[in-house]
Amino acid sequence: MEALKRTPLYQEHLRLGGKMVEFGGWEMPVQYESIIEEHKVVRNVAGIFDVSHMGEISITGKDTIPFADYLVTNSVATLKNGEICYTPMCNERGGVVDDLLVYRISNKKVMLVVNASNIEKDFNWVLERAKDHDFDVSIENISNNVAQLAFQGPRAEEILRGISQVKLEDIPFYHFVYGKVNGIDCLISRTGYTGEDGFELYIDPEAAVPLWRKILEVGKPLGVKPAGLGARDLLRFEACYMLYGNELSDEISPLEAGLKWAVKLDKEFYGHKALTAQLEKGLEKRLRGIELIDKGIARHGYELYADDKKIGWVSSGMMSPSTGKRLALAYVEKGYWKIGTEVFVKIRDKFVKAKIVKTPFYRGSVKSKA
Repeated sequence: MEALKRTPLYQEHLRLGGKMVEFGGWEMPVQYESIIEEHKVVRNVAGIFDVSHMGEISITGKDTIPFADYLVTNSVATLKNGEICYTPMCNERGGVVDDLLVYRISNKKVMLVVNASNIEKDFNWVLERAKDHDFDVSIENISNNVAQLAFQGPRAEEILRGISQVKLEDIPFYHFVYGKVNGIDCLISRTGYTGEDGFELYIDPEAAVPLWRKILEVGKPLGVKPAGLGARDLLRFEACYMLYGNELSDEISPLEAGLKWAVKLDKEFYGHKALTAQLEKGLEKRLRGIELIDKGIARHGYELYADDKKIGWVSSGMMSPSTGKRLALAYVEKGYWKIGTEVFVKIRDKFVKAKIVKTPFYRGSVKSKA
């Protein structure tokens, strides 16, 4: 069995009492003290996450922008330099190879930020797609040269401002700048995966420990703490952000996942034909929010029923601390996805009553693009 990879902060996680688990081929902290406590810290103040396991792919060259536009469903050509877009990347059937962020650095350079479990798959996919039209680009997997910290919460800007050498308030949502934080060279972006405001700091791996420690030091008087994968999953779930392998896969299209806003059918991209055909035919299933009326937690893979037949399955489900409700995201068949529709979740041998509800379940301090 292949050894698990470790981020530059591995020893820090151990020092802070992190409970380490396997995630996407990496050894990562699922929690330190408590998932609920870490969730609360991010919702109320700010928490720091080690997301150095995420992958980074650099694309440079004359055809960088047209190639990136061909690679993903969202529009890279309409981004200004210094802007970011969230986007699916599709296969020929319209299924999602991965969901990722595209950072437009210049007219001849972009950075793709991809999911940890998909780094090799995505890198090979990007290399193959470059051959489709003989694009003049250079593609490099720079994941091992980049560490990433995510500092998320309503007071993230206020806390980070004290050690930042750039004006954080001047960075709009889904934009980035190059600058220094505590004297350390960073690419600083403002996206987030928690439903709260915050920043991502891309740095040299050797700078990860000193910057991590400094943020914890300056944030300590306000209650800043490190947060693990457990809190991160709970936070993204409440905000209804996708988790690859749950809401998205090679077999699920972005249209079914409710990501039509990130699919620009007025341009050519890989998988365009399949998504156009799916839209013309009409969707057979869609991702929907569910609230359980009776007791129980709907877990990933649990089946949904209505009218004595299976009508879908749960992609993610948890007890939501922010709302006090038992919630789930689920793929639901046509005819049953209207808000308010009564459905049943099969939990072991019981059918638990639930209803289709609006998403997102929770909206925090996250900025708007408007």
